[in-house]
Amino acid sequence: MELIFEIRDAEEGGYCARALGHAIFTEGDTWDELRANVLEAVSLHFEDAPVQPRLAQLHYVKDELIPVEAA
Repeated sequence: MELIFEIRDAEEGGYCARALGHAIFTEGDTWDELRANVLEAVSLHFEDAPVQPRLAQLHYVKDELIPVEAA
């Protein structure tokens, strides 16, 4: 099993991670802290599950709005 996390910039700084298809959410001030928190959150979420995920994919999404002037 592979988990996919959508990573976005947090409004107050750092990153927010949300697992697609599972109720797992965590955040971190740095990328390294986020990675550690994702691993901890996955471990806790699947603590009693018979099947454990093998991989967690971190998919970083960055939204940017830029004005486009009419020609």
